[in-house]
Amino acid sequence: MKDETAEKGTAIFTIGHSNHPLEVFLALVEEHRIGLIVDVRSSPYAGYVAEFNREPIRNHLRGRGVEYLFLGDLLGGRPEGEEFYDREGYVRYDRLARSAQFQQGIERLLDAVEARRAALLCGEEDPTNCHRRRLIGRVLGERGFRVVHIRGDGRTETEEEVAKQERFQRTKGQLTLFELEETEPWRSTRSVSPRKPRPNSSEVSNGPA
Repeated sequence: MKDETAEKGTAIFTIGHSNHPLEVFLALVEEHRIGLIVDVRSSPYAGYVAEFNREPIRNHLRGRGVEYLFLGDLLGGRPEGEEFYDREGYVRYDRLARSAQFQQGIERLLDAVEARRAALLCGEEDPTNCHRRRLIGRVLGERGFRVVHIRGDGRTETEEEVAKQERFQRTKGQLTLFELEETEPWRSTRSVSPRKPRPNSSEVSNGPA
């Protein structure tokens, strides 16, 4: 069996296409010398930015010498199967991370990134609440990878920097040991299941996952 622990300091990037013009997105990919885009969107189609649909973005990337791999069926943030959702419609990342399909996706991801500088692609520009960070990035971090987020303005943020900002916002800067303990379940930050009971106006998703 292949050793699943990353070499010390091995980086995997993440990026969100948001509503960037295509050329801006491609420029970000080139600026950060990304050789492989791994698409982790459950549904790689968005009418408001059709150029980022699965086939067009694959062709645009390959035209720039960048490989494209779709793993949204295995690593997407909106899995099939009611067992992955709680009663409120949130995705239970703890259950999903233990599933055979997710573990298969991680294996394929690790195989793909061995020889190329890779970035995980999803829809949201801000990685803070995106499953590419909260689910996949967490698993990769536990395996020794250094997760780095490419932002829309070209700068990068390490996972440690994003996590620190998130804690500061949550605690208003009062970072006691008690407050830093994780008390909430490991799940999505939004209710996303189409089968969730009695949806209300607060259960709205912002963009693909």
